[in-house]
Amino acid sequence: MKKGKVILVGTGFVGMSMAYSMLNQGGISELVLIDINKEKTVGEEMDLLHGLPYAPQKMVIKAGDYADCKDAEVVVITAGVAQTPGQTRLELAEVNTKIMKQITSSIMESGFNGIIVVASNPVDLMAYVVWKVSGLPKNQVIGSGTVLDTARLRYLMADYLEISSKNVHAYIMGEHGDSSFVPWDHAYVGCKKIKDIIKDNNHPIEDLKKIHENVVNAAYEIIEKKKATYYGIGMALNRLVKAIINNENAILTVSTYLENQYGQNDIYIGVPAIINKNGVRELIELNLNEYEQEKLDNSCKIIKEMREQGIEEIINNLR
Repeated sequence: MKKGKVILVGTGFVGMSMAYSMLNQGGISELVLIDINKEKTVGEEMDLLHGLPYAPQKMVIKAGDYADCKDAEVVVITAGVAQTPGQTRLELAEVNTKIMKQITSSIMESGFNGIIVVASNPVDLMAYVVWKVSGLPKNQVIGSGTVLDTARLRYLMADYLEISSKNVHAYIMGEHGDSSFVPWDHAYVGCKKIKDIIKDNNHPIEDLKKIHENVVNAAYEIIEKKKATYYGIGMALNRLVKAIINNENAILTVSTYLENQYGQNDIYIGVPAIINKNGVRELIELNLNEYEQEKLDNSCKIIKEMREQGIEEIINNLR
């Protein structure tokens, strides 16, 4: 396994936003671009290479193929189709399940045994598909989960409280979607509970609900204004990959496999987890109150219902 070698499968807006942040921030030794459109990968390779003289470190960047996965440390999958107007999430899931199976099989045929990070939507379901098809241990397949949602929450909380976002320790849990929630009892600014700060500063407690609603609606608003979101998730994926490569033991809200945690089993969903060179080192199981547990259960129900409505059959038929 080559230290710091990252494969990007899918050179659309999301994938290339991650690649561009990696070029700017450094921290990886090699980036290989794979896409069904081979001509585009060559163009993206050239464009990134021309920025290397101003990058913080030397980096090998090249258009490649699945054979390059063999000695990679991390493979990031951003490929797949975007949801179109009138298309249901189930229909989107069915199309992307077939794409994920194809990609995952090609990755594994190379002899790959590193960490796969899945960002394709619906991400919780697609991470489960990749895990099933790959045959890798559950800790080695990670969905981007609510890493971006959490970043949005931290930004909005920091803006609201006029404090650095680096000192906001709050998390979005559940599916990467409308059924997500914030466990506010476990949300802090520095070492003080956000609920106490709200109370001490005479802010309406209802503002917390509004902030979460703004997080949920953020993607819709961005898509309405500019057709797609990609910079935020690109930065979030870069952060997740670096936590793996640098063996950070960082706490991030990734989509990971639950095995009786939170009363749930056999599902990928966004929860806080410790991330290092082995992928998910361990889950951090919070003591949720009754309302929060109901929200998590509802998120899991939504994902499992989609799976049972045909996705499981597609997985089995394609294996």
